[in-house]
Amino acid sequence: MRTLSVCVGSSCHLVGAYDVINEFKRLIVEHGLDDQIELKACFCLGECQSGVTIALDHKIYTSLTKEKVEDFFIKYILN
Repeated sequence: MRTLSVCVGSSCHLVGAYDVINEFKRLIVEHGLDDQIELKACFCLGECQSGVTIALDHKIYTSLTKEKVEDFFIKYILN
């Protein structure tokens, strides 16, 4: 199972972390990957200055927005 963690600490929360989570949830369900991806909220991935930060299988990605989630999902999860 792959792990997708989205930071919901103060900085990320203020710039849309929950919108990012909801978009990932939508795409995971839409693509039938509920049993293959564990989506979870976490606190502080150490990139507070870089917008919403996520970790996919322990690799850090920064500056995510709701609008960027689908492209990220296609590039890093579906491919």
